[in-house]
Amino acid sequence: MATAQPAALKLIKGRAPGKDSAGRPVNVGPAFKRVPPEPPEWLTDEAAEEWTRVVPGLSRLDLLKPEDRSSLAAYCEAWATFVSATRTVQEEGLVIEARQGKLAHPCVGIARAAGREMRSWAAHFGLTPSTEQALARGADDGGEDDNPFA
Repeated sequence: MATAQPAALKLIKGRAPGKDSAGRPVNVGPAFKRVPPEPPEWLTDEAAEEWTRVVPGLSRLDLLKPEDRSSLAAYCEAWATFVSATRTVQEEGLVIEARQGKLAHPCVGIARAAGREMRSWAAHFGLTPSTEQALARGADDGGEDDNPFA
């Protein structure tokens, strides 16, 4: 089952004001204050850099609210774990020597798991390539709001 998109993403891709890409009315939900959350002070350096990188774009689209702080922090820390594990594999190699012989470096699995978690959180914020393309299509619909085949 696909994760429901935030109303703002649906409206950006919509065919007409207040409608989604299929022309259905979009329930905008509760009127949260749309300002970016403050980053937690405990974020790792890499996670804090990712926070600084993504928050301006998400804010510009009115996708963030203070209540998103924990979800955004989880995304940023998953990114930081992915980066750390990837750097370790780059330095130490894909395999390690063990009593049983050569084994996959443990950081390969850590990077893979962090990547999956990061992509999951990224989808919630519209940060995946497929969501970016959907947003780009919705941003300029060529004025064909009434064409159901566009």
